[in-house]
Amino acid sequence: MSENVPNELLYTEDHEWVRQEGNLVTVGISQFAVDQLGDVTQVDLPSEGETLKRHEVFASVESVKAVSDVYAPVSGKVVKVNSPLRDSPEYVNEEPYDGGWMAQVEMSNPEELKGLMTSAAYEEFLKDHEG
Repeated sequence: MSENVPNELLYTEDHEWVRQEGNLVTVGISQFAVDQLGDVTQVDLPSEGETLKRHEVFASVESVKAVSDVYAPVSGKVVKVNSPLRDSPEYVNEEPYDGGWMAQVEMSNPEELKGLMTSAAYEEFLKDHEG
């Protein structure tokens, strides 16, 4: 399996990715999740200023196959959402790690990052959960 798993990101078992910049994290869904979903037709994003709790649903992605919840990888406050996704959900398919990001969150508990997987651990996780 040759999934696109950038080294600098952290990952959850629900296939979200996290890019940390100080106390801010940018969150999206992994290439694996995108591949499972197929063509994304709609993205429901949280509101800026919304408070997230880790493991709670904060967004959803609708595709030709299904509607999937997106879970908050960390707790904190949404400081920015990727509003272009509302009109151009295909960015999630085309650039899941760049133009397809969903929200930026100011973490309330950076310790929660320790519960996420490195790229190597995530690749192992994917191998164990194939099929």
